[in-house]
Formats: sequence, structure tokens, C-alpha cells
Amino acid sequence: MNPFQYARPATVAEAVALLEEHGPDARLLAGGTDLVIELRNHWVEPKLVIDLKHIPELAPAITQRKGFLSISAGTVMTDIAEDERVQHHLPALVEAAVVVGSVQIRARAKMAGNICNGSPAADTAPPLLVYDAVVVVAGPAGTRRVAVNDFIVGPGKTDLQRGELVTAIELPIPDRPYGAAYTRLTRRRGTDLASITLCAGVDAAGAARIAFGSVGPRAFLVEDESGLLGDPGIRIEDKVEPLDKMFELASPSLKSLRASPDYRLAMLRVLGARALETALGRLTKELVG
Repeated sequence: MNPFQYARPATVAEAVALLEEHGPDARLLAGGTDLVIELRNHWVEPKLVIDLKHIPELAPAITQRKGFLSISAGTVMTDIAEDERVQHHLPALVEAAVVVGSVQIRARAKMAGNICNGSPAADTAPPLLVYDAVVVVAGPAGTRRVAVNDFIVGPGKTDLQRGELVTAIELPIPDRPYGAAYTRLTRRRGTDLASITLCAGVDAAGAARIAFGSVGPRAFLVEDESGLLGDPGIRIEDKVEPLDKMFELASPSLKSLRASPDYRLAMLRVLGARALETALGRLTKELVG
């Protein structure tokens, strides 16, 4: 590990100023679950590490406001998974948060960091896409809000510009009955990146959407145009063709050691059907409950 300077700003404005001044020579330290590994392996060699853990504006918090939940950038996965409001309104996000790394990792890892890495295998990306999450970004020009579908650009790339950092993630609270479910494919739990991440969502009008990752350069969100996937009266066996159409953007890497492209493509349909059935079950429960 090469030597670097360390800064501990007291406000978001101070952190933004440091990022703007140092640009790509600076790295942010929040949970540190990825940065420490990158530093140890010499994957990154920053000249400055900016510690965000002492900024009150980024302190762990989940706040319910009119029509949405705001999750601060300092909130760890464990807090998200255990929050009753998230459990009630956004169960698929809970399902993603509880499988990120190990118990120890979840006690330090932040959801903001999970998406800022731009990893195609980020567990929280698919449910954030299905729930239409918005990323709150602070920068030299002030605050802006970016739909998560526009925020994640590609492998290791986000919409963040020089001097910008994420302060919160906002998720609309569904204003009508809605069912969503998250699932993933891994070789083992806890310490392995997923070969597939997938979230399905269905509303009372039968509109269905599926977000999936780890099978392309980024996580994708696809809307069902057939109107069949969200129909509870149609057997899952009869939804094979529209399900397959949802995954046309999938392009698994030939270089991956976790699973072959053919296996991933075959399992996309399996996981898609599984998540869709769970989402429909949750929707039905809301409608009758």
C-alpha cells in the first residue's frame, strides 16, 4: 500500500471542495469494504483519502417523508434490512440487503457505496431500479437528483461528475398495491459475487417489470410489453416466451469463472419465473389484505 494523505471533512461542502480540487487522485472512505481491498491490492493508488464518516449530514438515517423514504449515504445494509418501514413498503430491497457479503460486511457496507462502485453484480441495483429510486447528489453546482437507471452507466462507471458525491437515495412509497421480489444465483452465500441478480415487480393493473444484473455491463430494467407476465390468471409455464424477451439485453461475459454464459442465460428464466411468482403472491396478499 503506497502512502497517501488523509482528510476528515466536517461537512458535505468541505468534502465536495476536496473532491473538486483533487479529482481522480482522491478516493472516498465510508464503509471501506471495497476501498481497503483495493488499496491493499494496489488496484487504486490515491494521493488523498477523504473520510466521510464524521459528516453529520451523512449520518445513518432512514427518514419517511411525504410519498417516499430517504436513506442517507451513511446507512449500512443491516439498518436497511431491519427497518420496519423498508420491510413493509420495499421488501425486495430488504431481500437484497440481507445477502450483501457477510454479517460483518453488512454492518459496515453502505447502499450508496454498493451502487457507486458501478458493479454489474451489485445486489441492491435491481430492486432500486424496480422501485424507481432516485440518487441525491451533492456537488460544486449544488444538489441534483438522478434516477438510478441513469446513475449507473457501466462497469465501474456512474453519472457522478468531478467534485460530486452521493448524500442519499430516495425511494417512492408505492401508492397502490404492489408486489416485488428479489433473488440471486451464487455458488455460495456470504462471500461470493452473484452470477445473476434479479428483481421482479408487478402492480394491480398487471404492469410487470424485471431488473437484472451480473449478465452484462450494468443492471438493466425492462418493462413487460406483452401484458402477460403480470396476469395472475396465466400459468407461469405459459409465460416462457415473454420472459425470454425480457432478457434480450443479457450478454454474460465469456471470461467469467463463476458461471458459463449458457448457464446464466438458462437460469435467468428460472430466476425470473421464481421472482415473478413471489411478486404476484405479494401483490395478491395486498389486494385481499
